[in-house]
Amino acid sequence: MITTNDREFDVIIVGSGAGGCAAAFTLVNAGLRVALIEKGRELPRDGSTLDIDKVVHQGCFKSRESWLDGRGRSFVPEEYFNVGGKTKWYGAALLRYARTEFSPDPAHQCRGWPISHEDLTPYYDLASEHLGIRVFDCEPDLKRISDKLLKHSPRWRAEPMPLGLAEGILSNRDEARHFDGFASPSDLKADAETAFLSYVRHAPTLGLFDGVAVIDLLPHDQSPAQIGGVLLADDRVLKGRCVLLAAGALHSPRLLQRYLERHALQETTPGFGEVGRNLKLHLLTAMIAVSPSTKSDLIRKTRIFLNDDVPHSSVQPLGFDGELIATLIPSWVHHSLARQIGRRAYGFFLQTEDGSHADNRAVAPLFADTTGIPRPVMDYDERRLAPALNEHRRLIRRFRRALLRAGMIAFSQRIGLAGTAHVNGTLIAGDDPRTSVVDSDGKVHGLRALYVVDGSVLPRSGRVNPSLTIYAWSLRTAALLSKRLRSTAREASASGVA
Repeated sequence: MITTNDREFDVIIVGSGAGGCAAAFTLVNAGLRVALIEKGRELPRDGSTLDIDKVVHQGCFKSRESWLDGRGRSFVPEEYFNVGGKTKWYGAALLRYARTEFSPDPAHQCRGWPISHEDLTPYYDLASEHLGIRVFDCEPDLKRISDKLLKHSPRWRAEPMPLGLAEGILSNRDEARHFDGFASPSDLKADAETAFLSYVRHAPTLGLFDGVAVIDLLPHDQSPAQIGGVLLADDRVLKGRCVLLAAGALHSPRLLQRYLERHALQETTPGFGEVGRNLKLHLLTAMIAVSPSTKSDLIRKTRIFLNDDVPHSSVQPLGFDGELIATLIPSWVHHSLARQIGRRAYGFFLQTEDGSHADNRAVAPLFADTTGIPRPVMDYDERRLAPALNEHRRLIRRFRRALLRAGMIAFSQRIGLAGTAHVNGTLIAGDDPRTSVVDSDGKVHGLRALYVVDGSVLPRSGRVNPSLTIYAWSLRTAALLSKRLRSTAREASASGVA
């Protein structure tokens, strides 16, 4: 049985979100010794992760790490450090990318994938099976809205939303009303921990190191071109035959950047110039639509709306009840009126695929703030992505008009830089080592034994939520890696190497 006193592993995984847990599941089932490291702890199961005051108003479970934007202004990204990562909070909407979203789209500033949709299909299938994806009946309020919207604005179409929710969630009103942006204490939402980690949690070849951060990657036997382990914040050193980065698109590139700079590998690592670049967030807008009737739907997020006139965009309902919608209404509206509006409102989440731009990036500290403390930088400007920005503006106008024709008055609010629920693309995958960071198997160009299995690899953000694609990429990368490691072990055994 592996304990936290163990120091040597076949694979070390940094981060326990979608990519980390899916990889751990695959590698442990292949019989490999795996260390899964998570900066945060397990979430409590006392109901506090469903409490609007604690989750929304106080932000008790969010990271407090302060960043600087590209102009040196301070902000705190909406990041979470806990076992299961962001999937505990988001990730219930589990959609596949379309086949076309694996191809380059230069007009929209989109790069192509080094693999095809077909390469990922079996892993999409496997992830879907483990996550228990299902569709729910369209609830009465949304059905009335949808029917009117499609009747009066026929360019729109509605499709069922695949959700990672247990069928029994309908019997738990509190959980059904608070799954979107909240963590389920009853495991009624299929997050990375419940869908993957729980199946290998007590396996004798898995060690879970939670509550401790990885602060550095370490070389193998003083050869910096090969990764040999990690240094933890408590000074423990873990050694591994390979390391998988799964810390997320804002954090994995910082580890890699620091390592390459510290060991002077900038010139010998072909993709160094791409590390941290091509940051994508989706262009996001929350829209609140109000009509005279009160709304009583529970889940709400049961349909997705598409329109070929805005082909890189999608609209999905927010899984927010009236109480939570009231918190989105401008603060100058008296709280009693806000509650009344919330009871008569339906929320929608509008998102547009943002293309890649090299100047949109997340990097380790470049300069200090006014207190002299160096902080990481997220330099992202949507104006660098003119095609996406223009389409998103069209999306807002067209959906607002469609709602008006359906008898609803809508107002909207853009999601700013701190909204990092869909952040991806800072260590993108590609065939050309000069313009990408990892190859089609997830290995970092120019380094041995270092792989990436989180959302930072995504060359495109797509028009839908990225969670399922991250799971699928990680399952594929881990499957390929496990075969390689087992083959190497057999060869070493046959040659008499200990």
